[in-house]
Amino acid sequence: MAHHLLFLCTGNYYRSRYAEELFNHRAGLSKLNWRAFSRGAAERGSPDNVGPMSPFALEGLQAKGVWPVGNLRYPQPCTPPDLESADLIIALKESEHRPLIERRFPEVADRVMYWHVDDVDVAKPIIALALIDDLIEDLLRSLSTFTQCGDQRVQ
Repeated sequence: MAHHLLFLCTGNYYRSRYAEELFNHRAGLSKLNWRAFSRGAAERGSPDNVGPMSPFALEGLQAKGVWPVGNLRYPQPCTPPDLESADLIIALKESEHRPLIERRFPEVADRVMYWHVDDVDVAKPIIALALIDDLIEDLLRSLSTFTQCGDQRVQ
C-alpha cells in the first residue's frame, strides 16, 4: 500500500498543486511507494484564482517536461478525512498556514511539517518554484531512506 503525502497551501491553486504534481512525477520515476495530493488550508480560495490551476504552476511543470495529471481539477479546501488519510502533511509556508491549520484543525497541528515558500505576491514564481524543486528533491531522498527502513508513519 502506498504512503500518502498531503501538500497544503492557502487556496490549493499554485504552490501545493505544483508540489503535488512534481512530487508524484519524481516519485514515480524513482519507483517510490508514495503518492501526493494537495488541498487548501483556507476554507475558500481567492476570487483572483482563475481556472483549475495557476498558470505559473502549469508553466513551471511543463518547462520540466511534467504534464500535470490533475490540471483540470479545481482547488479543494482541506477536510478532516484528508488529514486522516495522510502519512505526512507539509504546508508550504509556516507564517501563512500555521494559523489556518491551528484554527481549523488544531488536532493535527503538531503533525504538520512546514516549508518556507512564499506566495506569488512576495516571491517571483521562478524563485518560489525553484525552492519547491529543491525541497522536493530533499524530501524524495529522505522518503527513500524512510521507506527502506519500513516505517509506517512519518512524524
